[in-house]
Amino acid sequence: MGVFQDFIGRFNQTMTAYIGDRPLMEAAVSAAANVILADYEIDEEEIEAALAGMRANPILEKGYDTLKLEAELFEGIARARTRAGRAENLRFVSAIAARESIQRMSVFLIAADVADQAGISAVEHTALAEIAAALGVDKDALLGSAAGA
Repeated sequence: MGVFQDFIGRFNQTMTAYIGDRPLMEAAVSAAANVILADYEIDEEEIEAALAGMRANPILEKGYDTLKLEAELFEGIARARTRAGRAENLRFVSAIAARESIQRMSVFLIAADVADQAGISAVEHTALAEIAAALGVDKDALLGSAAGA
């Protein structure tokens, strides 16, 4: 029975990847957008890091092309210009809080890679803490494991 359930789980993940997982994509772009605008500046390196991180995720890479991810990221950045928009972005992030830990950690690490382009500033640490809380992940452990990798 375990082998059959494992097969079904992998089949479902593959199908989700090919049809697109909108909540996962929205969480990733929203988390990245909040970090990108944490310091009220938009850096091209941060945008490239966000897109590279999303393309490295097999579900997002199969479900969305680069132009779609870029368009969604810019929508997230537009929202992040206001407090209400940043709160909405966090709602998109928290929408996947019940998902398996690998997906939640992946979204957090995309945001962490964005923040780490020029070293993680105090305001970016604050944004990452909010994202970690919304996802239910351990920010310090993930940043420590990413630094050791």
